[in-house]
Amino acid sequence: MYATVPEKVQEDAVKEDPASNMLVDSFGRLHTYLRISLTERCNLRCQYCMPAEGVELTPGPLILSQNEIIRLANLFVSSGVNKIRLTGGEPSIRKDIEEICSQLSNLKGLKTLAMTTNGLVLARKLPKLKDCGLNLLNISLDTLVPAKFEFMTRRKGHERVLESIYTAVDLGYNPVKVNCVVMRGFNDDEICDFVELTKDKPINIRFIEFMPFDGNVWNVKKLVSYAEMLDIVGKRFKGLQRIQDHPTETAKNFTIDGHQGTVSFITSMTNHFCSGCNRLRLLADGNLKVCLFGSSEVSLRDPIRDGADDNELQKIIAAAVKRKKASHAGMFDIAKTPNRPMIHIGG
Repeated sequence: MYATVPEKVQEDAVKEDPASNMLVDSFGRLHTYLRISLTERCNLRCQYCMPAEGVELTPGPLILSQNEIIRLANLFVSSGVNKIRLTGGEPSIRKDIEEICSQLSNLKGLKTLAMTTNGLVLARKLPKLKDCGLNLLNISLDTLVPAKFEFMTRRKGHERVLESIYTAVDLGYNPVKVNCVVMRGFNDDEICDFVELTKDKPINIRFIEFMPFDGNVWNVKKLVSYAEMLDIVGKRFKGLQRIQDHPTETAKNFTIDGHQGTVSFITSMTNHFCSGCNRLRLLADGNLKVCLFGSSEVSLRDPIRDGADDNELQKIIAAAVKRKKASHAGMFDIAKTPNRPMIHIGG
């Protein structure tokens, strides 16, 4: 059984702000979480994200400008969005990242400004980003072995990512979320080593099932399921206990006796959480994507540049949200369905 958002909660939220009807789909799901990709560019070449030959990036002039990002974010927040996550590519390499964070954090009604980053250049930028209102952080790290890191990312920088994690801890981020995509034969032997990071620091390790995207050579044999990962952790660590999650939570969260941090599992492939989905995605090229695994997209950039007012943009967004399906397809159908590479979509 999947958790659902209580109807009364949805109805009350819409009554409080009629504009939030824009964010309610035909299944009654209220979308309060917007992921904004700031760039398609990245300073790593992770194998599960980008094909070895690379991908064709959207030309710079077709990427949303800072003003366009803020305008659209303001429209979403004024309609009910209370959490924004900045993604990429790698968001920290965008030159105006501090200004974007500062303007977003000042939007009335926004409660959480988060970022997902590979951490490569984060340590030196993080104090300023925190001052600019960035209050939640996910850092991607798939291995604790430097040689494996270079193999997976096709770049050096393992120590810099670890430095960013510990810098975030020192700056008071609690928890510091660490995203780890688990792949059989690559890093599934490190699951318990990652859990050890939660022993004495407020780190939330988030184990993610390997998902198919264009060019990442997905194979079910590489998939380590939630059930298998949970079994591995449960056998090694005593006192593993499930936390009562919010209905819109994407992860299944656990505490471990004696550990300051926590462990989570993101189970998109084997145990989806579509019925409680409250997320929308604004891609770097200005396309709105209502489902990570759906191929349907609608441009918001083009109407803006053609002079559309906010009312017209709201109608376009509302129509896209209303077309959102009840759930995405099963993992084998997803693997056969055309979709963009992850670097285009945003983490």
